[in-house]
Amino acid sequence: MPSPSGRVLLVEDEDAIRLSLRDYLKLKGYEVLVASDGVGAIKLLLDHKVDLVVTDYRMDILGGDYWIRFLERFCPELDVIITSGFLKPDFVIPFEVMYKPFDYVELEQRVRTRLAGRAARNG
Repeated sequence: MPSPSGRVLLVEDEDAIRLSLRDYLKLKGYEVLVASDGVGAIKLLLDHKVDLVVTDYRMDILGGDYWIRFLERFCPELDVIITSGFLKPDFVIPFEVMYKPFDYVELEQRVRTRLAGRAARNG
């Protein structure tokens, strides 16, 4: 059963960031699914209802432009926040971008705002 705050899919290939951010968001009341790359994320998207995706841009396995294009084309109903320390795509990113290093408090505030807006839209 999803938490009242929403289910977040966190996609990050750097273990320390993925695990510490997962723990932080869980402490704030979110249900958090984690994947270390785009392929793992797709598996979770197929198996679970997700309210928001927080994803790294640059990952070795299905990351970068193809991952962003996949999310835009096949998951248009999802809210997405992109995190990146290096972002130079060949196209306009259709999602909000937070540059690394970012503050976990600020990221959580953006997640909360997005989920509140989603809840309001869905009535």
